[in-house]
Amino acid sequence: MSDLPNSHSSFVKEAQPKHIAVIMDGNGRWGIEQKNSRIHGLKAGFETVKKVITASRKVELDSLTLFAFSTENWSRPQKEVDFIMKLLLKALEKESAKMMSNDIKLTVIGDKSRFSRVMQKKIQEVEELTQHCKGLNLNLAINYGGRWDILEAAKQLARDALENKIDIAGVEENDLNARMSLAEQAPVDLMIRTSGEYRISNFVLWQAAYAELYFSDLCWPEFSEQDFYAAIEWFSTRQRRFGLTGEQIVS
Repeated sequence: MSDLPNSHSSFVKEAQPKHIAVIMDGNGRWGIEQKNSRIHGLKAGFETVKKVITASRKVELDSLTLFAFSTENWSRPQKEVDFIMKLLLKALEKESAKMMSNDIKLTVIGDKSRFSRVMQKKIQEVEELTQHCKGLNLNLAINYGGRWDILEAAKQLARDALENKIDIAGVEENDLNARMSLAEQAPVDLMIRTSGEYRISNFVLWQAAYAELYFSDLCWPEFSEQDFYAAIEWFSTRQRRFGLTGEQIVS
């Protein structure tokens, strides 16, 4: 993460997304294709993360949500899982000062109970250190699943109803939304997935209900700052109808 200019002149603020979610796929495959290892790919992928965060600040994005580790990823080889956890912990330790200096607020979404005490403590520490930052909401989805997110919100809604905090007969969509991860941030406008896969893999299912989906054949370590800008430019050409007709939007 480098020092940042205030804006990127190529984009009109009104035409770009407010919230981008990214499925950073293809790290391991890329590492093997380089005649190296999956671990090598993960290390290279972390460098791409820093570039995309820098690009997000340049275009004055409101929120960037990165799928770092899913609830299903625990089934991967233990060596790889251990490395990912160490990489995430090291990133939190090393990048917190840069996040503060670049006005980036960190939020970790997902079930944190499975992490080590050291990891949980560091997450809490960095979230508290950056909670005042306003330049970019950086959300890391770790041990996260979209179905888990909806289920947890539904459980909280049920608890509140049992405690007579809400009238279940009057519950609306916004009541569930208020209990979801990232409830205080804008919905996802653009979801990017790399490595040529065409699925959303249980990622921010609720928040991305009307997101535009952008798929890149590049593996994540190959995905450059310019590729990120290209996805934003593509987004600006989309007509977002939200159930209306094209004619209604134009008029």
